[in-house]
Amino acid sequence: MKRVALLQMTSTEDLESNLEQATGLLQQAAEQGAVLAVLPENFALLNAEGLRAFAETELDRVVSLLCAQAVDLGIWILLGSVPMSTSEQGEPVITPRVRAACLLIDSLGNIRARYDKLHLFDVDVVDQQATYRESEFVEAGDDLVVVDTPVGALGLSICYDLRFPEQYQRLREAGAELIAVPSAFTHVTGQAHWEVLLRARAIENQVYILGCNQGGTHGKGRESWGHSMIVDPWGRRIVQCQKGNELVVAEIDLEYLADIRQKMPVLAHRHRTGF
Repeated sequence: MKRVALLQMTSTEDLESNLEQATGLLQQAAEQGAVLAVLPENFALLNAEGLRAFAETELDRVVSLLCAQAVDLGIWILLGSVPMSTSEQGEPVITPRVRAACLLIDSLGNIRARYDKLHLFDVDVVDQQATYRESEFVEAGDDLVVVDTPVGALGLSICYDLRFPEQYQRLREAGAELIAVPSAFTHVTGQAHWEVLLRARAIENQVYILGCNQGGTHGKGRESWGHSMIVDPWGRRIVQCQKGNELVVAEIDLEYLADIRQKMPVLAHRHRTGF
């Protein structure tokens, strides 16, 4: 069995402080034997207005830094999301928007996969910020991604994607054994829905769910729920953070996953209509 770490952060507009948080947590993850470490959405910068400038001036430096750390620590790192000014196909994204890209770095420092967030958070929430319009700053992606890793076949998603179960069904059909959900769930929506959604996606698809959230107060009235957790294929929460900068580690047991799927083969039982 291999170990996975979730690195919960309280990111702000201060890039250097965020990178210091991330690199420190990655060091701890490696010391605790993690093979894969997951960072949350917007781990390097939690500032919608600054995403385009980051993509144009800081992205290469940040990715290079984390590729080097992956090599130094001998660990795979999932960058929950970074802003990128081009699509997966290399097409430019029209200013001021970016793509919210989840990047998987292997232990040799190579980028093994990229997933661009599909579902954008354009909602009203009863909190201090009140209105979120992610589509003003982010362009939606195009493709689903499942990639082989030392801990199993990993499906990629980001935050608001969690509310769209069809996406997770497609990832399971594509072979996913684990699905990562790097997020910045608000305090209000997280308190109401975070755990129940993570556990539902795990149960429905018989996968491990790696829910790595932002957690704490970020400034400008924004507060994230935290409570990052790993849920097993039976829907059990096996580790959980509270709030603030915190790390949790758990073992991924693919034999246990296979046993659940064999005893309750829900994918094989899907009706011919697709349900």
